[in-house]
Amino acid sequence: MKFLHQCAVVAGACLLVAASATAQPVTVADVKYEDTAQLNASTLHLNGAGVRYKAVFKVYTAGLYLEKKATTPAEVMALKGPKRISITMLREIDSSELGKLFSRGMEDNLDKAAFSKLIPGVLRMSQIFSDHKKLQAGDQFMVDWIPGTGTVITVKGKPQGEPFKEPEFFNALLGIWLGNVPADWKLKDALLGKPA
Repeated sequence: MKFLHQCAVVAGACLLVAASATAQPVTVADVKYEDTAQLNASTLHLNGAGVRYKAVFKVYTAGLYLEKKATTPAEVMALKGPKRISITMLREIDSSELGKLFSRGMEDNLDKAAFSKLIPGVLRMSQIFSDHKKLQAGDQFMVDWIPGTGTVITVKGKPQGEPFKEPEFFNALLGIWLGNVPADWKLKDALLGKPA
C-alpha cells in the first residue's frame, strides 16, 4: 500500500513538472510571449511566435493566440472562437508606413473583389496607425477577433475606435502573416508552430 502511495506521489509530481514545462513563456528576440492570454472570458493558447525581418533587420515580433492549436492557415481561419495576434516592435517605425504595409499585405493576399469590399475598413485601419505617428521599440499592439463584437485593434494598451464588424476583415489581416504571399515566410512557419 505504501509503495502504491509513493508511486501516486511520484506520478503526481511528474504531471506537475510536465504541466509547468508546457506552460513556459516563449521568448523571441527578448520579447516574452506567455503561454496563455485572456480575451474576454476565453483562455487562448500561444500557437506560435516569431520575428518579422525586413532584409537583415528585425522589425517586430508576433505571437498568434488561438483557442486550440492549428498548424495550417486553413485551420486557423476555420476556428470560430476568439483569436489574437500580438505584435511588439523591435525598432522605431513610422506608424503610417506600417499601416500602408499592412494594407498592401492584405491586398496581396486577396482577389480584387474581396479587397474592394474591405476598403472602408482598410482606410480606417491605416488612419488608426497614422494617428500614432511613430511606434518605438518595445511598443505593443494587438489585433483581436471577438465573436459577436468584431476585430478590435489595441495600440499601447488602448482600444482604437469602434470594432471592425466583418469576420472577413480579421481573416484578411491574418493573411498578412499567414496568406499565400506572407510578409515573412519564416514568421508564417513560426506562427503556425513549425520548428525553425
